Amino acid sequence: MILKILKWTGIIILILVLGATLTVALRQHLTYERPYPNIKASTDPAIIAKGKHIVLGPGHCADCHSKVKNVDSVLKVGGEVPLTGGNTFDLPFGVFYTRNLTPDKETGIGNLTDGEIARVLRYSVKKNGEAVLPFMQAQNFSDADITAVISYLRSLKPISNKVPDHDYNIMGRVIKAFMLKPQGPTEPVRTDLKADSSIEYGRYMVMAVANCNECHTKRDEIGNYVGKPMAGGGPFVEEGKTTLTPPNLTPHPTSRIYGWTEQNFIDRFRMGRVIQHSHMPWESFGRMSDTELKAIYNYLKSLPPTPTEEAKSTPGT
Repeated sequence: MILKILKWTGIIILILVLGATLTVALRQHLTYERPYPNIKASTDPAIIAKGKHIVLGPGHCADCHSKVKNVDSVLKVGGEVPLTGGNTFDLPFGVFYTRNLTPDKETGIGNLTDGEIARVLRYSVKKNGEAVLPFMQAQNFSDADITAVISYLRSLKPISNKVPDHDYNIMGRVIKAFMLKPQGPTEPVRTDLKADSSIEYGRYMVMAVANCNECHTKRDEIGNYVGKPMAGGGPFVEEGKTTLTPPNLTPHPTSRIYGWTEQNFIDRFRMGRVIQHSHMPWESFGRMSDTELKAIYNYLKSLPPTPTEEAKSTPGT
């Protein structure tokens, strides 16, 4: 009798495992319908220059999409770097590679329409309808800024660089099957915003373009925000390196910038990277204008003062 029970228990478990495996396999290439933003690339030098500023500056695209080893040094002196992708991110759920953003037709974005590129940026949906990993922050970009970014990318020299496909492990395939969904705008999309030092523009920089919120607000294991805005993020733990924690940037006495003047804030960005393994794209952010940095400072100072939850002894990034 016991053997019979064990036999049927084993059969049931096997059926459940096979069913789960088949379900995960069948859900690896789910597709989604999302609109194509009405975006058209421009050849206007001013618009291209604006796109260059975003991509190499506050948008910090170059930090992930260029394989230049000394990208920080190049950006610090105002140089450009090839956005050929291929950087590797070895994460718990797989190995992932950044895409080639040059206009090469075989390995880059040359075979995509403006609308297809804009849909990836705003809705995280690729040309084939599949969702992309939620690593980019352009969902809440204004139409004008997405236009500028695409215009700049179109102006680049096409460079052939075939990037490997992402390699999901078992956990990654389960996440892709059941949890990976398109990420769209979280608020009404703006046509354009005036670039000034206002709190409103500072919020746009912090929450969209520079995306400071992504690291400086605490999140759970799957990326959901669980902490107070800008009150400090979760620690970056890397073997052999000092643990760094994105600090509190609200106007609370436990904040990193408490007591800083506007000029102190600007000067820190001009200083660049101090901790070599910091995840902060200091050199890209250092290319921001004084007006952009003043706007960010004004927005941060307008936030509710929130105490830092993490241990105060942990260094910042």
